[in-house]
Amino acid sequence: MTVPSKKPVMVRQVFAEDLEREFAIIHSVIDRYSFVSMDTEFPGTIFKPDKQLVDITDPSFNYLFMRSNVNALHIIQLGLTLSDSQGNLPDFDTPYCYIWEFNFKDFDFEKNYYDKKSVKLLKAQGIDFVKNREKGIDSRDFRRMVLNSKLVFNRSGLTWITFHSAYDFGFLVKILTQQELPYHVNSFTKQLIYFFGYKIYDIKHAFKYFGLHGGLERVAKLLNVARVAGESHQAGSDSLLTLQCFMELKQS
Repeated sequence: MTVPSKKPVMVRQVFAEDLEREFAIIHSVIDRYSFVSMDTEFPGTIFKPDKQLVDITDPSFNYLFMRSNVNALHIIQLGLTLSDSQGNLPDFDTPYCYIWEFNFKDFDFEKNYYDKKSVKLLKAQGIDFVKNREKGIDSRDFRRMVLNSKLVFNRSGLTWITFHSAYDFGFLVKILTQQELPYHVNSFTKQLIYFFGYKIYDIKHAFKYFGLHGGLERVAKLLNVARVAGESHQAGSDSLLTLQCFMELKQS
């Protein structure tokens, strides 16, 4: 499966100088494309639970580690894919469809904590950390644009599509509040509802009921969904693949 229009997909790379223009573009189409798929890239995790102690049925335990990592680390990229209910992407009357990849300056690999393997992987996948530091978006500016957009407070009745998104929403909430994540998972859940409403789908968990397990790449292969733009572990590309998997299951 590809995007329904069959047009090639272009990833709109967004740096600081592009931020206001790109949000104006998003604002102009959000009412027609009310499905929002979101993905982030970040420098791995530095607090890791003992595998023998991991209990996927205990949200509080898992939240504790997510909270600790998000509070200690910095976002690198955030990808957004907008679509209508049929999976059509905005094309602005051009030969292409478009998705967005926001590149942040917050992470400094010379000063900040990170997981070495994760950063090495992101470098191999094409993320330019030097360029991000020089030209990337300050998360405080991103916050300002998001809070004044229709992406939050359910202004457009959006449906959010994600894959294994605890960290994705963790970093986004941290940006929007400019504070550390709250201590209790229930408080974090209230923040999610406040900003994004109730229509949030984490397809990794939904797919388990259909016998589909594993990471995004594996699930996409099982569904015969092809990556049509960018590379894995790039936020824009992964947000699109997440949307495609959701639409494939929705339409089947």
